[in-house]
Amino acid sequence: VRLAESGGGLVQAGGSLRLSCAASGIIFSITAVAWYRQAPGKQRELVADITPGGTTDYADSVKGRFTISRDNAKKTVVYLQMNTLKPDDTAVYYCKARVIGRLGDLPRDYWGQGTQVTVSS
Repeated sequence: VRLAESGGGLVQAGGSLRLSCAASGIIFSITAVAWYRQAPGKQRELVADITPGGTTDYADSVKGRFTISRDNAKKTVVYLQMNTLKPDDTAVYYCKARVIGRLGDLPRDYWGQGTQVTVSS
């Protein structure tokens, strides 16, 4: 299973970006998916997650600005819409997915390689 993030880049404060996380490989189902971020010199932190039923949760620092969602057509794609970006949002953003590879397999967590988001003031 491979996760590929895309959509990062350089944006001015107040701007928006949409990150995508696409899973590929042998996948029976994807359960929880989460976005994390890691800024230089800081620990990786949870930004947002979404359950199979669509329940979402967000870090306090991004509530009201970020939205995590699944692509209803492409069951293996999850998005992170980021609005009203701030310089403090600058980090490498990673997605993590809990995947059942084949029917009967135990779920396993996979990480993407990350995508850089830089917000200038």
